[in-house]
Amino acid sequence: MGSERIVTAAQLVIGDEILSGRTKDRNIGTLAEHLTNIGIRLKEVRIVPDEEIEICSAVNALRERYDYLFTTGGIGPTHDDITAESIAKALGVPIAIDPRAEKMMREHYAKRGLGMTPARLRMARIPAGASLVPNILSGAPGFRIGNIIVMAGVPEIMSAMLAAVTPELKTGDKLLSVTIAVERPESEVADILAAHQQRYRDVAMGSYPKLRDGKPVADLVLRCADSARLAEAAEALKSALDL
Repeated sequence: MGSERIVTAAQLVIGDEILSGRTKDRNIGTLAEHLTNIGIRLKEVRIVPDEEIEICSAVNALRERYDYLFTTGGIGPTHDDITAESIAKALGVPIAIDPRAEKMMREHYAKRGLGMTPARLRMARIPAGASLVPNILSGAPGFRIGNIIVMAGVPEIMSAMLAAVTPELKTGDKLLSVTIAVERPESEVADILAAHQQRYRDVAMGSYPKLRDGKPVADLVLRCADSARLAEAAEALKSALDL
């Protein structure tokens, strides 16, 4: 396992509407599943309000700690969409209307018979040195600067941007998983699972309780990048549980 290639990421969710509960975030699950599937491990998620100081602080902390930082939200046309400006300030670079982004947007709106308004033009403000992340759905691009990938908060648009930027990402070994369903409360299998974790320290193990037909049951999930080691640990756990 010493040669295992690990690439890590964090997600920064930006928006007062998420913290107030008015909008139910769907992007965390989408991003986590996508990154897992391509070999990037999402290690941390933070949610911050539409406040420059909070965005800057989180951006600088997370971009230093992980290989990638994905942000979602706050790049729309309204006054409270301050993600681009905040990231520029965090990195100490200027921000201005990007001719590439403006051209992309004008062409998109022209196809719909619409013009470029001042509000729409705000979405063409891009920090200096950033590359653009195409947006095939609504025209206004996201951007990438260093290891920071900035995407929209609207789930469908975020997914399109994520697909566009994926070919540029470096990836590591995929973390594989096995789920063992037990028809017992997790309290009855906790000691067995703990002892098994000590035996297989290189295999991450977790217990996820739920109710099925009103009865407590648990899914025991094992994760490891080594398929043979994962299979060995799973079979040994099944044996210990008499399954």
